[in-house]
Amino acid sequence: MAGWNADTAAGPLGAGTVTLVEGTSFCISLPNGDIHPEFPHGVFFQDTRILSGWTLTINGQPLESLAAETKEPYRALFRGRVVSLDGSADTPLIVERLREVGAGIREQITVRNYSMKPAECLISLRIAADFADLFEVKEARIQRRWDESRQADSGSLTIRATCQNARKGIMVEAEGADVTAGAVTYRTVIAPHGQWTTVLRVVPLVDGISRAMSLQAGSGDLSPSDRRRQEWVAKIPVLQMGNRSIERTLRHSYDDLGALRIEDPKHQDRAVVAAGAPWFMALFGRDSLLSSFMVLPVDATLALGTLQTLAERQGSVVDPLSEEEPGKILHEVRLDVSSGLALGGKSNYYGSVDATPLFVMVVGSVSRWGFAADTIAALLPHADRALEWIRDYGDKDGDGFVEYERLNDQGLINQGWKDSWDGINFADGTLAEPPIALCEVQGYVYTAYLARAWMAYDAGDGALAAELADQAAQLKKRFNEQFWMPERGYYAIALDGKKRQVDACASNMGHCLWHGIVDDDKAPLVAERLMSQEMFSGWGVRTLASDMGAYNPVSYHNGSVWPHDNALIATGLLRYGFVAEAQRISTALLEAAEHSNGRLPELFCGFAREQFAAPVPYPTACSPQAWAATTPIHLVTSLMRYDAHVSRGGLWMDPVLPESYGDLHITNAPMAGGRITIDVSSSTASVQGLPQGMVFHRGHRPWLAELVEQAKLHPKT
Repeated sequence: MAGWNADTAAGPLGAGTVTLVEGTSFCISLPNGDIHPEFPHGVFFQDTRILSGWTLTINGQPLESLAAETKEPYRALFRGRVVSLDGSADTPLIVERLREVGAGIREQITVRNYSMKPAECLISLRIAADFADLFEVKEARIQRRWDESRQADSGSLTIRATCQNARKGIMVEAEGADVTAGAVTYRTVIAPHGQWTTVLRVVPLVDGISRAMSLQAGSGDLSPSDRRRQEWVAKIPVLQMGNRSIERTLRHSYDDLGALRIEDPKHQDRAVVAAGAPWFMALFGRDSLLSSFMVLPVDATLALGTLQTLAERQGSVVDPLSEEEPGKILHEVRLDVSSGLALGGKSNYYGSVDATPLFVMVVGSVSRWGFAADTIAALLPHADRALEWIRDYGDKDGDGFVEYERLNDQGLINQGWKDSWDGINFADGTLAEPPIALCEVQGYVYTAYLARAWMAYDAGDGALAAELADQAAQLKKRFNEQFWMPERGYYAIALDGKKRQVDACASNMGHCLWHGIVDDDKAPLVAERLMSQEMFSGWGVRTLASDMGAYNPVSYHNGSVWPHDNALIATGLLRYGFVAEAQRISTALLEAAEHSNGRLPELFCGFAREQFAAPVPYPTACSPQAWAATTPIHLVTSLMRYDAHVSRGGLWMDPVLPESYGDLHITNAPMAGGRITIDVSSSTASVQGLPQGMVFHRGHRPWLAELVEQAKLHPKT
C-alpha cells in the first residue's frame, strides 16, 4: 500500500473488527457494533474521526456479539444479545444494529424480547467525539486538543469543537430519547415476543454547517449510498460465469470498487479510486493509476478522472519538504489533516518514483478507449511535463535510469510500490542504499516512452515520436545489460547508489514482463524463477523468494503475497506466451478469495499452501483495498486477452480461460460509446452489438512496441 511505513504501523484494531466504507468516509467497530476510543476505531469523515465512542448497553450490560454481516461495503447488520444478569446461559433480549456509513452514519437499533414476560429496558448509547486526524488515530498519537462544547436538546445532541481557526462538530439525532451531554437513553417496556425499534443519525458539522445525508427512512426509499451504488451498477458490465465461486468474487470486486470511488471536491462529477480502507481512503498516485488501469474494460472513466485529478495537482516547483518537483505526479492527497501529521507535512506529498511514468502510461491506455480527441489532447501537456521530470529529476545522475532518494528525513525511505523501510535488500538481507533504481520502474518508463511515441505518431509528429522510440530502445538495451544477472538467471530488483546489482530474487521482475522490457531469450528463465518453489507459495508469487536473507512470510514486502502484484505478473507471463503459468497464478488467487468470502485482501502471508489449508491473513491488511478489488477483474480480462483501440476501430480477444472457470457471459460491457455482449465458451469468444466502425479481431491487440514499429514503416501523412 502506498504510504505505508513499517515504523509507524497502526496498532491492533481489535479482534474481528468490521470496516464499512463509502467514498472518503469509513467506520471501524467491534463485531458487536461498539466503537471504543482506546482502539483505532471510529467513524471518519474527510480524514477526521468524528465519532470516537459509540457504545450500546441495555440495563447497564454490554452486548455479546453473535454475528456481524456486511450487506454492502457501506452497510452491516450486527446481531448480539444482552448478557443475563442472573448468570443463566440464555437471555431473551436479542439486539440488531443495522448501520450505514456515508457522510456520518445512520443506525437502526431493534431489541427483540423472546420472553413470555414483558421486559423493562434502559437502552443507552454513550457518545464520544475527539475529532482526531486520521494519522493521529492510525499511529496512536493523539496530539491536538479541541475546545469542546455540548448542547443537549430534545431528541438531539450537538458537539462542537474548535482548535485555532478550525471548527468541527457533529449532530446526533435521536428522536424520542432522553439526551444528556454524554449519552442518549431510551426507557421502554417490550411486550412478550415483541420488539422495539429506533433510528439514530450522526452527521458531521464542517465550519458549523451540517453535512447531513438523507439516509434510508423507509423500506421503499434509497439512501444516497444505495442510489450511488445503483448508478454504478447500471453502467458496468453484468456477468455470469459457470464457476459460481469466481462469479461471486468478481461481483464482490465490483461492489468494493464502487464503494472505493471518491469524488474530487472541486469536480463532483469526476470519480477517482481511493487506495483502500481503513487508512488509505484518499487519492494515491500509484495506487489509483494502477487500479483504474486494471479496470479499463469495466469503466474507463475512472482512469480518465484519476488522470485529470492528478494532472491538476502535478508538481510545479521544487519543495524538499513535500518532495514536489516540476512535472512530478503526487504520491498521496489528504483532505483534512494537521500540518506535520501527513507525509511531508502537507496535504499533497510527492514521494513516489513510479507514479509519474505510470501517469504517461495510463494516458496512452485511456487514449485507446474512445474518449473525445480534445479530452486526450488536454492531458498531453501534462504527459510531456511528466517525461521532462523523468529526464531532469528522475535521472539525476544521467545514467539513463530513473532512481529515487528522499529529499528529507520525514519522507518515505523507499518510494516504489514496496515502500516499507526494509522493502529493498540484497540476497543476504543487507538493505540497499539510495539512490535506488528499481527494475520495474525502468519498465514503466519504457512503456511511458512508447505510449507517448505512439500518440505522437498518431498525431503526425514523427520527429517527437522517433526521439521517444529511440529513447525506449536505448533504455531496453541498457536495462538488459545492467540489471540481468546471468549467473542467477533473473533480474536484480534494483541498482543501488553505487550502481551495484541488488541481487535479491523478488517479484518486481514480473512487472518487467508486463511492460515488455525483458529480452525474449531471458523471459523463460524469469518465468521459471517466478514459478519456483521459493517464489510461488501455492496461493501466489511471493514478494521475495524464501531462500533470501530478508525473507519473512509475515513481513509486509519481504515474503508476503500481494494479489495486485500477481495480477500484473500473470499479465506479463501471458505477454510472453506462458499461458499455463498465468492460469496457475490466477486460479490460486481466485481460490484464495474463497477463504475470505470472495474478497481478496491487500496482501496475505507467504506461507506455503502445503503448510496451511487456507491463506494466512496479514494482521493489518487493508480490506477492501483498490488493488485487491481490481485483481479478480484484471485476471479474468487478461485471460480473455481482452483489449480495444477505438481510434483504430478494433476490439481484440483471444481467451485462454481455464476449463474450470466455465462459460462466461457478459452483457452491458462499454465499448466505443455503445454496449456489447460477450460470450466465451471453451476458449472461443463471440461478440454481439459492436458499434459501427468497430471490428472484432481474434488475437492480442498489437503491443505498443509493435504499433511504434508499424508507424515507423508507415508514417501518418
